[in-house]
Amino acid sequence: MNPISSVMTFLTDRFGPLGPLLAVGLLGFLLILIALPTFLKRRRDRFRELKESQPGLSAKDKKRALRKTEKVDKLEKFAHFLEPQKKEDLSAAKLKMLRAGYAGKNAVRMFHAIQFVVAITFLILGGLYALIQSFSAEITTQQLMLYTVLPCGLGYYLPQYWVNRRLQERQTEIIQGFPDALDLMLVCVEAGQSLDQSIIRVGKESRVGYPALADEFDMVAQEVKAGKERITVLKDMAERVGVPDVASFVTTLVQSATFGTSVADALRVYSADMRDKRIMRAEEKANMLPTKLTLGTMMFTVPPLLVILIGPSVYGIATMLGRM
Repeated sequence: MNPISSVMTFLTDRFGPLGPLLAVGLLGFLLILIALPTFLKRRRDRFRELKESQPGLSAKDKKRALRKTEKVDKLEKFAHFLEPQKKEDLSAAKLKMLRAGYAGKNAVRMFHAIQFVVAITFLILGGLYALIQSFSAEITTQQLMLYTVLPCGLGYYLPQYWVNRRLQERQTEIIQGFPDALDLMLVCVEAGQSLDQSIIRVGKESRVGYPALADEFDMVAQEVKAGKERITVLKDMAERVGVPDVASFVTTLVQSATFGTSVADALRVYSADMRDKRIMRAEEKANMLPTKLTLGTMMFTVPPLLVILIGPSVYGIATMLGRM
């Protein structure tokens, strides 16, 4: 018998009609993995090497620059595969990672790399499980797709689910801690401290209870110390956080700085509004509890009650029809 026909027969018997197609796909994937380092290998930049070999640099500085260059090159090798090519998509992805608390330079690349690795890992595990199952019993095409495609899709969307959940938890933490931070900032400003000193103090005091909010205030303080304009820093904070209460707070401070009004008065009014909003959110949650309790009571009470009331009649009717 022809060896190719034998292999095709073996694959069809083990994995069903899609066995040969699965083998070809696995072979193509292995070839891609083998050829990927060759495509990602970049040519050496001669101009950069000449710049690094300048006589004014010491050996230690040359080694440090070389390590830094190699690290950047390794990250840039995968930029076309691990980053969106459109500027709008890349900006949106970076903003989403910032709001989730991942402020690293390579956060987007790392996210897509984790997506790829987890999806491929789940695919390989599913393929191994399907191979093990094929030794004991014949698997159908539907089972093969279930064992391979479903884990791959799950592994691809699992990091995205994690980032979305992390983003929601971080925004919830900021919303909960923002009224207390405003009260503390108002106390600091009324005590005679400047707004910058108040932000630093609020960041230190909020570290224990609300670390996400403390990180944002610390970033604002560091950017102001670096010489960036306060209005620009506050606007960046509002965009980075993505919480409407913080955006309104920034708008209040910008208007106070523009029109020359007292920062303490603006903080006092806005702090009172934040307390009212927190009370309203608590009342809203309290008003939703009776509805949830009623729904749960109906789900666990009405079906047994119907069984008790209607069950004997249904049983009697079924018995009478059985005797006829």
